[in-house]
This record gives sequence, C-alpha cells and structure tokens, in this order.
Amino acid sequence: MPLVTLSEVLQPALRGNYAVAGLVTLGWEEMRAYVAAAEAENTPVILQAGPSCRAHTPLPILGKMFCHLAEQASVPVVAHLDHGYTFEECQEALDSGFTSLMFDGSRKPLAQNIEETARIAELAHDAGISCEGEIGFVGYSGGETSAGTDPAEAARFARETSVDAMAISVGNVHLQQDKEGGLDEPRIRAIEAVTEIPLVIHGGSGVPIAQRIALSQGSSICKFNIGTELRMAFGTSLRAAVNSDADRFDRVSILKETHDPVVDATRRVLRNFKPAETV
Repeated sequence: MPLVTLSEVLQPALRGNYAVAGLVTLGWEEMRAYVAAAEAENTPVILQAGPSCRAHTPLPILGKMFCHLAEQASVPVVAHLDHGYTFEECQEALDSGFTSLMFDGSRKPLAQNIEETARIAELAHDAGISCEGEIGFVGYSGGETSAGTDPAEAARFARETSVDAMAISVGNVHLQQDKEGGLDEPRIRAIEAVTEIPLVIHGGSGVPIAQRIALSQGSSICKFNIGTELRMAFGTSLRAAVNSDADRFDRVSILKETHDPVVDATRRVLRNFKPAETV
C-alpha cells in the first residue's frame, strides 16, 4: 500500500489505546527487516531517518527506499524525518516523498521553538502530511542531560504550533542500552491533562517493557521511538556472521544473516505496543 502520514496511524492509536513504533533506520537491511516484522505482526510501522542515517544516505534516496517498501507492504508505512534541525532539511524531506516531518527545536528558547516548529507544521500541512515537534530536550546516555517537559509549556506548544504529535522529556534518554530507568508517570499525566494530541517518547529503548505496555494501553503516548536495542540486535548478528567464516568477504551473503535476527527482535518490540485484546 502507499505511504501514509503520521496522523493516519497515530489518531487511530490514540482512540484505540495502543502505540505505533517509530523504528530508527540506518540502512536497507534494517528497513526491510522492520517492514517484514510489521507485516508478520499485522501492525503499522514508522520508518525513521535520523541524522546519522541522513549523513550516510541522502534524503532523496531514503525517500525512494521508504516508498518502495511501502508500496510492497501489506501494512501502513510512514516515512518519517527524525530530528530535522532546519527548515531546509525539512523541505528536502518533503520534496523527497516523506510523509511526516519531525522538527527538533528543543534546545532553543520556548518562543523560538514554537515559532520555528509552527512554520514546519504549516509547511507539512500545506502539503497534506504530518508534523511532530519536541518540547523539553531529551538528552543522551553518557552525554547531554535532559531538560524535563513543563506541562504548561507543553500546553502552549501544542496549541500554538498545531503539531500532530508532540515529543516530551519525562525521564527518557537517547541511546540507552539497558532498561533500568523508567518514565516519570506523574509528569506524563500532568501533560495529558492539558493537551489532547498524541505524545511521543524518544529513547524508547531504555523504557522497561512493562512500562511500555502499560503506557501504550493506558496513556496518550502513541509513539515510541526504538533504535538502540534493534541496532544492538543487528550488530550482534552481523558480528556473528563475520566471525563465523574468516575467509568470507561477500557483503551480501554476510548481511543476509542479519535479516532473521532483526525481524525477530523487531517483532518482540512491536508486540509491546499492541491493544490489550490482541496481545
């Protein structure tokens, strides 16, 4: 089926008490494994091109790859720009066939973040696609620290930007390899009380499984971004494939061995976000 917008998968999730996974892609091998897993679980999937992915492969190429996978897929697929930092980058993603733009102005003062995000939202909506914004900076494991989202600022941000989804900072961090943390549920409830749009958790790999399931089925969090744990599954299987035969050099035969392990790991992730009655 053709690509769909972020709103087309998140609004049903908001009404139906489940979430959709935003899966961070780095190359073709992950992309096709993610779609295969989504088909096996009969669930929508959001393919995300973040900064490191874009540094490796140009946006116009990524757009064609996402579009090709969507056209062959039996489930809805969203082509999502993750952490776009400039208007020009968002415009290029739009021109490349992406159906969702995430503008990250979370490091900027509130008024500037609102102004710039609203501009991107207008760009997206004029083209018939979706926009995600971020209020409250989400930090990085071993790096920049997070700045938690203020509920009053979140309400203003949602109202004045007209974004279709809002990423929040509630104890989540990017690139976390374990699940020993946890999200600040009182802060989530306070944000839910003053907003009505789907909420997004970046750094979802660090969220404990039980909390992922509970929040997917019982909160306004409709999108969890998952990258690190699937990247680890890919790396582990790639390392095993390389080490299994020191004389093998054909990259295609080596990379083929990552497919099934990544599909399996992705299926486990996707099951965390399904409605209660289907789990």
